[in-house]
Amino acid sequence: MILALLRTRRCVAALEFALLSPVFVLVFAAVVDLGNALYTWSKLEQALALGANYALINTASVTASDQTNQTLANSIATMVATSNPGHGADATVVVNNGTTATVTGTASGAGSPSDSGTASNAQSYYCLTGSPANWAWGTGYANNTTACTDGSQPGQFVTIAVSYTFTPFFLAYHFITNNTMTDGAVVQTN
Repeated sequence: MILALLRTRRCVAALEFALLSPVFVLVFAAVVDLGNALYTWSKLEQALALGANYALINTASVTASDQTNQTLANSIATMVATSNPGHGADATVVVNNGTTATVTGTASGAGSPSDSGTASNAQSYYCLTGSPANWAWGTGYANNTTACTDGSQPGQFVTIAVSYTFTPFFLAYHFITNNTMTDGAVVQTN
């Protein structure tokens, strides 16, 4: 009887499937989760590029009046926060170390821009250093003939910082820190 039981092949496929299906489901879930994270990251990058392109097209607004600077900052921040339908991002735009606009995005759209900063720096030139989380503007110069400490020329800039709260199923992705995707761009306008 025991020998007959060991020789039978019935239900072997079902047993193999029962043993391997959890592994396949886990791998499938990881692939779907990573795909969702990469898709969201690419949409965040697309929103950032859209804002940077808009800043490049409207470079004359950087050195313009206070109202024009604030309008430019508000336009870019709102555009970045709402350019990802269903995935509202938070965006902060600073125009030449002066006017600042912050927009908090939601899945249904973006809120109104929160204005801050001063446009009195619009005519100054800066030696910008740092990263999206920690821009360092340095000293403002009246012209761009003085060299920065790294040998580059000072300029006028628009900085764009964007963040999005994303909670992956698997927490091992290195481009997500504390459940937040963050990135930024700098556009030198002059």
